[in-house]
Amino acid sequence: MSSPGPRVVVLGGGVIGLACAWSLASRGADVELWDPAPGQGASHAAGGMLAPVSEATYEEEDLLALALASHARWPDFAARLEAASDISPDLHTEGALHVGMDLDDAREVWRTADLLERYSLPYQRLSSRELRRVAPALAPGARTALLVESDLWVDNRFVVQGLLAAAARAGVELVARRGAPIVEGGRVVGVASCDHGTPRESRCDTVVLAAGVDSGSVPGVAELVTLPLRPVKGQILRMGGARGLLDHTVRGTVHGDHVYLIPRVTGELVIGATSEELDDTHVTGRGLLELLRAATTLLPEVGELTLVDAVARLRPGTPDNGPLLGLVGTPGLVVATGHFRHGMLLTPVTADLVTDLVLDGVSGIAEATPFAATRYPPPSRHHPEDSP
Repeated sequence: MSSPGPRVVVLGGGVIGLACAWSLASRGADVELWDPAPGQGASHAAGGMLAPVSEATYEEEDLLALALASHARWPDFAARLEAASDISPDLHTEGALHVGMDLDDAREVWRTADLLERYSLPYQRLSSRELRRVAPALAPGARTALLVESDLWVDNRFVVQGLLAAAARAGVELVARRGAPIVEGGRVVGVASCDHGTPRESRCDTVVLAAGVDSGSVPGVAELVTLPLRPVKGQILRMGGARGLLDHTVRGTVHGDHVYLIPRVTGELVIGATSEELDDTHVTGRGLLELLRAATTLLPEVGELTLVDAVARLRPGTPDNGPLLGLVGTPGLVVATGHFRHGMLLTPVTADLVTDLVLDGVSGIAEATPFAATRYPPPSRHHPEDSP
């Protein structure tokens, strides 16, 4: 008779926490996931683009390597998720158009082409005539375009729905509470509720901290590991009545402003996303204007579409824009947070890493090594006796 799997509590029910919980339960762990509103944080407002090079810079080669490793896992991840949940994540493989409106914008497009060439990823440079054929609804003034065949995209909300269903079928228990680690004898041994309501505890072998931008402020975490997270606000729109308007995701640079347009199988068009160093989730007139101005310049018919939804959420940013992953000095705690703009893209590789660490104690994912959760030292504490 096989021994029961380890008990694991996952704190945080975004796409990262849900994927970790599903993966662990699928491999025999007894899993609880604590979150008062699973799937309603940053994952609810994601664009769903799986485009590793498009989000990278020349200075982020380690991050690009991790993103490429996760990108390669996505087709299998999507197939397994659909099989486990009966909900398609709507994975698209048609590629993405990168479009620039003026000469300065063109330089941004060529930067992407340079990176693609460096990593031997396929793309096509499109003439104006070819662009009109591929996306006739785009503005005639679009002067520069690439078709990046390796870019994928999914519907973020379908992914969340699928993960919720797959996790439930795998036996994950959802607990609609906020929790904090319990530390005894120098080890994390469970979680306790830290919100209003009847106190609750769950004892476990491992806690996985995947609470997004809130991870660093979970009570007691600061004593265990330094997580220098900052909120980066993103506003995103969904417009209705766009069926047939685009066949590809479009990543546009419009007179220096960045915008993406993502068609959905529902006939909606997602327009995103602002990037603001703010700690609130208010949808603002300025944010809507910024997005709509760029979107209508790139795709004039946006002005005739119907506003279906406008949301703002907080991305978990880090000083180097890379995630915080892995074991910490305190046994019993694994961290998976700080994914910034890359949460959806990095979901498969993060779930694999966390599952390996929890069940086997080690992971063979070399690309994750630069993103150790312990890479930031604790802040220095100034004591009066240190003063001259």
